[in-house]
Amino acid sequence: MATRRVAIVIHEGVQALDIVGPLDALHEANTYLSPGLGYETVLIAGDLSPVRASNRMQLVPDLAFAEAAGYFDVLLVAGGPAMPRTPPTAELTEWLRKAPDISGIYGSVCTGAFALGHAGLLDKRRVTTHWQDAPKLSSMFPQSVVEPDAIFVRDGRLITSAGVTAGLDLTLALIAEHHGNGIALTVAKRLVMVARRQGGQSQFSPYLAISYDPGTPAAQIQALVMSNIGQRHTLQALAAAVGMSPRNLTRYFIQETGITPYEFVQRARIDAARMLLEASDRPLKSVAHSCGFGTADRMRVVFCERLGVTPSQYRTNFLRQGALSAKAAHT
Repeated sequence: MATRRVAIVIHEGVQALDIVGPLDALHEANTYLSPGLGYETVLIAGDLSPVRASNRMQLVPDLAFAEAAGYFDVLLVAGGPAMPRTPPTAELTEWLRKAPDISGIYGSVCTGAFALGHAGLLDKRRVTTHWQDAPKLSSMFPQSVVEPDAIFVRDGRLITSAGVTAGLDLTLALIAEHHGNGIALTVAKRLVMVARRQGGQSQFSPYLAISYDPGTPAAQIQALVMSNIGQRHTLQALAAAVGMSPRNLTRYFIQETGITPYEFVQRARIDAARMLLEASDRPLKSVAHSCGFGTADRMRVVFCERLGVTPSQYRTNFLRQGALSAKAAHT
């Protein structure tokens, strides 16, 4: 076993945390590994000119595409806020097409998946990206199989991660694969994070994104549900509230939001329950009743199906992370 070469591809407007998160995890791992068994990291770009990240941080590449010869054990392309809207440069796309030939594992962090898609590397592959951009990734690259709630996805030699901080989860998984769970856990503790998060990225991101113009039927329904989350919301009642037939409401709501009214209600209940579990010590029965689940058992079923954890586990994980953060702040 020798030092592993890890390359991260950067570009104008790159998300800085997509880069520094994995780099910090890898270099932290080096402190616990014998000399010659750790990681050598390089940043690669079109040329050696400094790259300006989306947060205005300036990054200096180690290698230009023309110089990036040889073999990389891991090759990742970092994402950026503009990537879902702006195609990568032809130079970047052309170089990424070589990734399967010059690396053992290749992939992306966050919206870097879009660059892989433009390079033709996502066809018939299971992938993920930031949950807000997953529908667009699926639409732009329909031959891919997008898993919108996954923290990271490994499909053979291709590995992709969800939004921003999920690049750390991906990196910890690679460290565990290379050096065992013990090293990965040690690095995770040093970084004050869990070594393997339970549940999907919806558990750790705002689950609802309300972005509709006030006065539209979609906004009216959203406001009605959110202000009366504990009540029963049938399709018939919601349709009547906005003067539409149930069939027309379902068609319209899907067109406007991408989900059915029932799905919105379910997500709203989950989001409300999450906030109560995080901010209070109310009994699960009380939380379930307040959020419209009816019973604690029903809430448990929904949490397990949607988040991969029970309400009790969710609360425990949240409190544990809060305690770790507080401890870190005082050390």
